[in-house]
Amino acid sequence: MHASVIIRSKDEADRLRLTLTSLACQSERPEVVVVNDGSSDHTRAVLAEMRGELDLVAVHHERPAGRSAAANAGAAQARGDIVIFLDGDTLAAPDMVARHLDQHRRADGLVVRGETWHLRCTRLFLDPETGSPKPGEETRVARMSAGELARSTVTRQQIREAFDTIDSRAQAGIYPGFGPRKLYELEMEALTTQPGCGVLWAAASGSNQSLARGAFIGSGGFHPDITINEHRELALRLCQQGLRMAGCTGRTYHMIHRSGWRDPLLERDWEDIFYRAHPLPEVELLPILWESLSDTVTLPAPARIMSLPALESAAALCRGLAGREAVRAAHLRAAQTAHTLMEAQ
Repeated sequence: MHASVIIRSKDEADRLRLTLTSLACQSERPEVVVVNDGSSDHTRAVLAEMRGELDLVAVHHERPAGRSAAANAGAAQARGDIVIFLDGDTLAAPDMVARHLDQHRRADGLVVRGETWHLRCTRLFLDPETGSPKPGEETRVARMSAGELARSTVTRQQIREAFDTIDSRAQAGIYPGFGPRKLYELEMEALTTQPGCGVLWAAASGSNQSLARGAFIGSGGFHPDITINEHRELALRLCQQGLRMAGCTGRTYHMIHRSGWRDPLLERDWEDIFYRAHPLPEVELLPILWESLSDTVTLPAPARIMSLPALESAAALCRGLAGREAVRAAHLRAAQTAHTLMEAQ
């Protein structure tokens, strides 16, 4: 069994160099397919530079096609039995590929999510290796002491010779913050302790996730019109087709480069498309789960959904209802009724 790592990358050449270095250091070496999705920086030069270190396939888009289309294009070029999706600003622990393959060797029909951590220390840098600042961050970087700068940079030498020094700086969750971390924790808990939960597709990740290449191609791949939550929509379709979600301990590290995160409560373009394709109460209740974990939650306490099993239970009470607003209203009513009955006892 052989793996292909599919990377979609746009205008992140210096982070991509570090990502590719981490893949060149894998205990079980994969094929690496990089989709350069219309980059205007020196991504082509980085790919040419790294070609000698990897079994590397480069796919170049002259114009950006978007996350879903780029990932689909990469998978179409892959030769591995298993495809592992990774972003171009994400380091892979030395055993990441091996841990994914171990899971797939134990059982067929899996969609495997690994542990997704982040490196907040890189957020100010254009190049995390040299410590060169992003535009607008020159003053903050200039004020850093030599020691602080050394603790914040990530070098190819560290990746090759001392990966533990990178791991020691990482934190759980793809992005920093209370909400992303709690979401990560409850998703991984469900994957590892609740294998029978019917909404494990909601624990899918856009990076550090693997499945059989044939299953991915046969499903049609990522929905071309969804650019956030495309991984959950794909996982839902795959689970409906009989695949099962599972977790593994293969770890990746997102090199943060922005303040905040892609919050699905704010970027709502995905919601109409997702719900039209899957008019299910658990899809409409996903935003309530995320809102329940946010720093500024306004939902009444009885209506909050704090786990994936709780999401499954809440959806069961709304089964058969038509329309997103009807589902949300029914959930709020049911939660309030249950709370009132509990207080009366």
